[in-house]
Amino acid sequence: MLRRRKSGGARGKIWASAVSVFLLFVFSAIVAFPQIWNRWSFLPDINIPAFRLGLDLQGGAHLVYEADMSQITDADRGDALEGVRDVIERRVNAFGVAEPLVQTNVNDGRYRIVIELAGVLDVKEAIKQIGETPILEFKEVNPDYVEGQGLTEEQQVQLVIANATEKAAAESVLTLAVAGQDFADLVRTYTIADTEKVTGGDIVGVTAGGIYDLVVKDIETSMVDGAVLPKVYQTANGYEILKLLDRDATQKEMQLSHILICYQGASGCEADRDPLAAQDLVNQLLTEVNAENFATKAAEFSDDPGSKEEGGDLGFLKPGDTVDSFDTAAQALAVGQISATAVTTEFGYHIIYKRGEKPYTAYHLARVILGRTSERDIAPNAQWKNTELSGKQLQNARVEFDQNTNAPLVSLNFDGEGAALFEELTGRNINQQIAIFLDGEVISAPTVQQKIAGGQAVITGGFTLDEAKLLAQRLNAGALPVPVSIISQQTVGPTLGQESLQKSIEAGLIGLLLVAMFMILFYRLPGILAVFALLGYAAINLMLYKLFGVAMSLSGIAGFVLSIGIAVDANVLIFERLKEELKSGRDLPTAVSEGFARAWPSIRDGHATILISSLILFWFSTSFIKGFALTLTIGTLVSLFSAITVTRSYMRVVEGWGWVRRRLWFFGV
Repeated sequence: MLRRRKSGGARGKIWASAVSVFLLFVFSAIVAFPQIWNRWSFLPDINIPAFRLGLDLQGGAHLVYEADMSQITDADRGDALEGVRDVIERRVNAFGVAEPLVQTNVNDGRYRIVIELAGVLDVKEAIKQIGETPILEFKEVNPDYVEGQGLTEEQQVQLVIANATEKAAAESVLTLAVAGQDFADLVRTYTIADTEKVTGGDIVGVTAGGIYDLVVKDIETSMVDGAVLPKVYQTANGYEILKLLDRDATQKEMQLSHILICYQGASGCEADRDPLAAQDLVNQLLTEVNAENFATKAAEFSDDPGSKEEGGDLGFLKPGDTVDSFDTAAQALAVGQISATAVTTEFGYHIIYKRGEKPYTAYHLARVILGRTSERDIAPNAQWKNTELSGKQLQNARVEFDQNTNAPLVSLNFDGEGAALFEELTGRNINQQIAIFLDGEVISAPTVQQKIAGGQAVITGGFTLDEAKLLAQRLNAGALPVPVSIISQQTVGPTLGQESLQKSIEAGLIGLLLVAMFMILFYRLPGILAVFALLGYAAINLMLYKLFGVAMSLSGIAGFVLSIGIAVDANVLIFERLKEELKSGRDLPTAVSEGFARAWPSIRDGHATILISSLILFWFSTSFIKGFALTLTIGTLVSLFSAITVTRSYMRVVEGWGWVRRRLWFFGV
């Protein structure tokens, strides 16, 4: 009795596994070929994009450009080539091509850019736009600009429609978030901030004021930790959907004053004194200054133009609002205390007076950012006016690290003419933005903190290392103009591509049919099960190609066909081991179990070697081989699942049939 119940439970698990595999096959087939579902099903239609086709199947252009590095130093050529590649990639994205391929190739002192544009119709225009030398421009705010006046009536209508569409999309995401969908999944799927896809959209230290002032007021009114805020917020970033993760009410903001004594060489210092003289003055002030005369001393001696007239008053500052050394020293002071020694920063020596302190709450949020079209997106030049400063005066841009915070930043180095122009430009735009345009698009718009002399400056802004590298590349693309010329052009017509696709499908179907015939004739019942598994294997692969956005090409199809052969080989190993066990006199259930167990080491090792090879091909090869390697990698992984899970599930179903156990002919024995 106990054995029968146990056996019944085991059989139930076997059937459950087999049914689950079958449902997976059905789901994969629907995703891969939704048109069949839409034609024959009475349920609502499924809208799933068609397979992405590569250049050789869809038609388009294969272009090879060569970059002229004759005017670029050897040390800068790598950065210059990457900068040009980035510019070209942004240009071809404007063609509406789905994931165009842009690769660099350095061989025998020749610097080339290989471009694949699948589906591009106007190849001549593409060649013209790609081949233009990148243009880098520095622009300042147009004082005559008035919001709304820079758009034509048609552009205003375009702006309204774009914002309405984007707002509706944000409302849809908000509905999903409020309904309880995983917020991190929403971030990965919808946010336009690529760097936040990994972090889950986390933002810490959000306080009242700034772009989240309204958000904080809403939180303080009614929100609890873990809740999604019930409306879409329009910020400087775009449309945002926010979730309150937690809050910290232990933070304190400091009411500070300071006296800055700078010296020649310190950042932004215009005083005519050397470091030794500055130190002597600081030491003198430290002996004289107190709470009663601090404001007077600051007004008399401080070199900080922003606070000098206010008696050195900096107002209330939160931790992190200032450079690291200043912030650390200020937090260590008690209320009413003046620093006993000077605090050194890149700006000079500081004497700090902590006048007061008050608590505040900092909020930890997660956000999904969706785009919002602005007037400058439609008429990007309306808000800015040209200056004489351009990429011609920029010698180079490099990634460096802040000495206090170790945060990445981008340094700019101008030539003599550029230094003079930059000093004049920053001098008249203190606390204003300077927009940096590359090919007519804003790539950065930093705010000027002070007049900058000497031709050296840094751009900060909470960059990640990758963001800083990308900005430096784009700046160098304009700072180091690299002319490119086309040396090869191949055009594939859509008719030829369609013909290639048709022949590939026919070849695949013929190959699959022949394999199926061989498996059935040689292995009989297991062969029938293997054919069923291979059909499911093909459906799963095609589904994954759609979900991962794999662009199908002739080389990719070759990888797919080869992976079918790998899957068949795994089944052959299993069935041969099964026949050996049956011939040795074992019963069917034992033979099935032993057959799979003995075949597994060979299957595992064979698939592992193929995976290693395909991954190496993917990382170190050109575009055509990459497609082959990618589909082969996916196919190999699915093959493991198909051979070990799918085939095994159905073999375990069959082994329970009594009439099959008594007729080993069904297993080729």
